[in-house]
Amino acid sequence: MQKSTGFTLIELMIVVAIVAILAMVAYPSFTGYLLKSKRIEAIQSLYSMQLKQEDWRISHSTYASTSQASASFLPTHPDYTFTVSGASASHYELIATAKSDSSQLNDKEGSTSCSPLTLSRSNSKTPAVCW
Repeated sequence: MQKSTGFTLIELMIVVAIVAILAMVAYPSFTGYLLKSKRIEAIQSLYSMQLKQEDWRISHSTYASTSQASASFLPTHPDYTFTVSGASASHYELIATAKSDSSQLNDKEGSTSCSPLTLSRSNSKTPAVCW
């Protein structure tokens, strides 16, 4: 009798089933990781904007508005839109809002949505669980 080499169809089907089960477990974790990493990029951009606002204020009588910031230091991001709200001589609020066509609209910590992210001059951050 001749000895056969290779895999049987049953062995191949078992391997395919194991790979499918591993993919089902790993995919949700991977997409959650991607959402969180993009949120962290937006948070880093907000911190960078905060530093640039302080640099702006050194030379100007008020903090930069959205239009002034967009000409100077407003970041661009594929998943977030950045704006400045309530810019005055003593206050500003930086806002990162997920774009309407972005998967970041589904970014949540527990039941709290993580869009928009806000950072004020007094360093208050909302929603707090997303920071």
